[in-house]
Amino acid sequence: MDELLIEHAGEPLWLLADKALYWPARQALLVADLHIGKAASYRALHQPVPSGTSEATLARLDALLARYTCSMLIVLGDFLHARHARTPTTLAKLAAWRERHADLQIILIRGNHDRHAGDPPAQLNITVHEEPWLLEPFALRHDPEAHPTHPVLAGHVHPAFVLHGRGRQRVRLPCFVVGPQVTLLPAFGEFTGGWNVVSRPGTRLYLTGAGQVWPIPE
Repeated sequence: MDELLIEHAGEPLWLLADKALYWPARQALLVADLHIGKAASYRALHQPVPSGTSEATLARLDALLARYTCSMLIVLGDFLHARHARTPTTLAKLAAWRERHADLQIILIRGNHDRHAGDPPAQLNITVHEEPWLLEPFALRHDPEAHPTHPVLAGHVHPAFVLHGRGRQRVRLPCFVVGPQVTLLPAFGEFTGGWNVVSRPGTRLYLTGAGQVWPIPE
């Protein structure tokens, strides 16, 4: 299945196979760690990396925004990768993408890369908040730190889980980590790494891969 309904903090939430979360009560699409312009940043340092990753990330956002009724897009940090990401080409692509969604409210929770890259250009009309930003019943953050009164939705970690098969077979997949205090979204960007997580008591893991999302037993 390409989406999975869970209930968290009394709210129905859709975990999407394309590494995003849909919150129907708020008509909000939540993503974390886009790292737009990361490849351009690496090329500025003369590193050979693939091209077209930012375009692919934005195209996936287009598809999700077309599929789900969204009045709000919430980015849980790391929208731009670095100052080197602010190339004329990357900014032009972002401007064209924003024009396609001119009526969409976009919220960015500042992450560590945002503080280095600087806030998005004003013409993108993105509202920026420091963490935590409270949107009942959740505290929205980039860093996965618990909040004293609200369950947290966060990014930053780029969680992934390793499945082991017969012999030495193994596959590493992005995942959602749903915990009572802190929930982690997988990195949405095309050109991102990952940090291996393990299943712990009281925490639910949901893997994404091959257009599907499914739970791992505790």
